[in-house]
Amino acid sequence: MSAPRKNPHLSPPRSWYELERWRRRRRAQLRAEPLCALCLNRGIVTVATVADHVTPHGGDWNRFLTAPLQSLCAVCHNNDKRYMDLHGKPRPIIGEDGWPIESQTR
Repeated sequence: MSAPRKNPHLSPPRSWYELERWRRRRRAQLRAEPLCALCLNRGIVTVATVADHVTPHGGDWNRFLTAPLQSLCAVCHNNDKRYMDLHGKPRPIIGEDGWPIESQTR
């Protein structure tokens, strides 16, 4: 008799991205939307390589499996997304004095 399967939702959330279930979902997302959504908003055509959760799942197994995804290129996923809020608007950058910095190029 084979060993019982582990419940993936009991393992660390980073390991969920190694599951075949996630790989299938990622492939389906990139086939449905092959271009980077953030680049398209700027008028640039870039091939997407990352299926990104629109709102972070925060370790919630159900949100990991069912939350909406967006296709992004690696640059937007790794750099630009962290500067955006949940509505796609730039987050204010807070200076050392605790006040927002008006203009800063990224």
